[in-house]
Amino acid sequence: MDFPFLIVFLIPIIAVWGSFTFVWVVKPKNTGNIKLLLAFSGAFLLALTFFELLPEVYEEHDPKTIALFILGGILLQVFLEFFSKGAEHGHMHFNLEENKFPLLLFLSLCIHAFVEGVPIHGNEPILYGIIIHKIPVAIILSIFLINSKIELVWALLFVTMFSLMTPIGTYMAAQSEWVGHYGQYLTALAIGVFLHISTVILFESSQGHAFNLRKLLVIILGIGIAYLI
Repeated sequence: MDFPFLIVFLIPIIAVWGSFTFVWVVKPKNTGNIKLLLAFSGAFLLALTFFELLPEVYEEHDPKTIALFILGGILLQVFLEFFSKGAEHGHMHFNLEENKFPLLLFLSLCIHAFVEGVPIHGNEPILYGIIIHKIPVAIILSIFLINSKIELVWALLFVTMFSLMTPIGTYMAAQSEWVGHYGQYLTALAIGVFLHISTVILFESSQGHAFNLRKLLVIILGIGIAYLI
């Protein structure tokens, strides 16, 4: 099913604001279910990367060059996490007592969101993967912003810009001649980002290194649904 471009543009914005509204209204205390959703999203996104993006990005391009960009994406995400403290995969290690706008977190998340928007253009299964990944991350980010000492206007600005960056990446991939020309390389960069965040989500040790059957089942479910799309 081909969505109109406006719908593709709006869905990531709705996902982020819907998550923020959910946290604002419900004020969830138990993050266990959110972590399960995060595990599902990691498995789903990783599987879609293998099923959809990797076969496509290697077509008619030098494999070593593509591999370099994929590795560059992994390194880019490692670099961004020095500033985001792992917010892209559900970690928030910031001081809630400080009344300061978390600029480094803001910039790193915006760059991450922009990059992940590029491969959405022309590949709608990836849109599903990005949205399912973005919802739990946006919920955890919203919990942090609402519980912090940051003024509401700054929190709303943060959420607004974060919600726009993925659609902007998709728009640039569709409309910019430069981005369109180098689209396969930017997609390879995004693949590296996806590989890093999804594997971190999946292979982080469970609390106490205990076997978690529910987490295993949602991971299998995520891979299975991605295969069927």
